[in-house]
Amino acid sequence: MLLGKSAQAQTVTAGPDSARVATQAVPDSSRRTERLLGMRVTRPQKAALLALVLPGAGQVYNHKYWKLPLVYGAIGGTGYGLYFYQIRYKAYAKAKNELLAGKTVAQVTNNLVDEVNAQGVQTGLNNYRTSRDTFIAYTALAYGITILDALVDAHLRDFDISEDLSLRLDPALLPSASPVPRTGLALTFYLK
Repeated sequence: MLLGKSAQAQTVTAGPDSARVATQAVPDSSRRTERLLGMRVTRPQKAALLALVLPGAGQVYNHKYWKLPLVYGAIGGTGYGLYFYQIRYKAYAKAKNELLAGKTVAQVTNNLVDEVNAQGVQTGLNNYRTSRDTFIAYTALAYGITILDALVDAHLRDFDISEDLSLRLDPALLPSASPVPRTGLALTFYLK
């Protein structure tokens, strides 16, 4: 025999599967279909479409009423910022047009523009345009997050979290063919 003592056969015995979990038949929320305006859609699709049409409607559909102040606070706050900067931008744009026409700025802008020279008006116009564009992105992001929240919440509606989630750690020495023993760690989750 050419292999000698170093090549030994390792016998693996099959034991009970520790990862086997007793499951209940819970229907997957992405497989169930419902009706929305004559179309067959899944629960998550319906929640996302409702949130897309009317902010907060997806949260109401998911029965998460406590999220409505958060939804309207996020969209309303960013919407107000957008409105604020749009009004100032329009005032500076009007002031620039009036300066180019030779009129005085204070008569045109209802005291929203303090700078009377062309350079100050152009600087204010650029600053308010940048701020307005930033708040357009913030408003779109807040709206998208509310839609995503309704979608994820509808997906996780049937997700069961038990009261007792146990974790047992079993450190052990693993058998090996080499003379140095190897260590290992087995994690076993017990779901009840």
